[in-house]
Amino acid sequence: MAKKIVSSDLLITEVIKGIEDVKGENISIIDLREIENTVCEYFILCDGTSNTQVSAIAASVQKNVSKSLKDKPWHVEGESNAEWILIDYVNVVVHVFQKHVREFYKLEELWGDGKITNIENAY
Repeated sequence: MAKKIVSSDLLITEVIKGIEDVKGENISIIDLREIENTVCEYFILCDGTSNTQVSAIAASVQKNVSKSLKDKPWHVEGESNAEWILIDYVNVVVHVFQKHVREFYKLEELWGDGKITNIENAY
């Protein structure tokens, strides 16, 4: 059975709500649509302060998207050590990091040709 493709805008909105529900920090959206041969349209990045919070953020994102949009990720990686959890919704890929891991990999610099939007935390 083919995976249903949900609107990227709706998905981004629900992912951000899921992140904010458990106080994920430093939320950024990288728009990759103008870059040739990218794996998806958007990256959403955020960080948490511990393995427990990173796991909670990832779970909150998945629960919120499932409840609101009836969509499940195509693939999830990194749940066992919870330093960097990747949630792949095909057009939108969510990266939930521990702060030090995000600073080490610097995805914003690696994908610097994309348009980066930083989301102000609502709390």
